[in-house]
This record gives sequence, C-alpha cells and structure tokens, in this order.
Amino acid sequence: MARIVVADDDVDIRELVEFKLSTMGHEIVAVSDGGAAVEACQAQRPDLAVFDVMMPGVSGLDAIRRIRADPGLADLPVILLTARAQESDVESGFSSGADDYITKPFSPRELAARVEALLASRAQAG
Repeated sequence: MARIVVADDDVDIRELVEFKLSTMGHEIVAVSDGGAAVEACQAQRPDLAVFDVMMPGVSGLDAIRRIRADPGLADLPVILLTARAQESDVESGFSSGADDYITKPFSPRELAARVEALLASRAQAG
C-alpha cells in the first residue's frame, strides 16, 4: 500500500482517481489545487503524486517545480493527468519534472497500471 496525493480541481475526476486507487489498497490524500498539493506532499511525504496540469492558483506544473526544489521531495514520482495533449504540453510536463503523463479522457485501468509501474520502479531503486 502506498500513500498517494491526488490533485485535480474537477471533483468528478478527483473522485474517480481516488476511488480507483483506493480500491487497489492505496491511501489517498485528495486536494483540489496545486498549492494544497504541495502542502499535502510536504505534510504527508507520499510515495507518489497525481496532479492535473490546469488548476486554479498553482498549476500542476508549478506544483511539480516546487516539489522538485524541496530536497525532501525531489525524488517523489509524479504523474500528470491532464486534458492538455499537444506535443508541446507533454514536453512541458516532462521538462517540469513529471515522471509520467496521461491525457484525459483516460482509462482508470491504465492509470492504475502506470501507478503500479512507478511504485515498483521506485521500490527497486530504493
């Protein structure tokens, strides 16, 4: 079981992600914006984070940059889950520090598989 911070301003998406990952046995901390995501990551020290890109206030990209700048969180695996599907958007996501990038609409099964893959690779590395 992993602790995962999920940040999305769309309550339906947030609840879908929370439901799918919690049914897999993970502990979910769900928030609605990037600022709260950074605070939750600093407070909870999660094993993984899933962020939307376009959120009010602090965007998902800015949240990743803040997390990468925090020595205690710099290696936190982050998946971006976003409607922004242009090649330049994906490039921006990875250059800001994302470990994976999933476009909406998405398959909850695919999200689950990518979460498990990132957690497994982190377990092997650490």
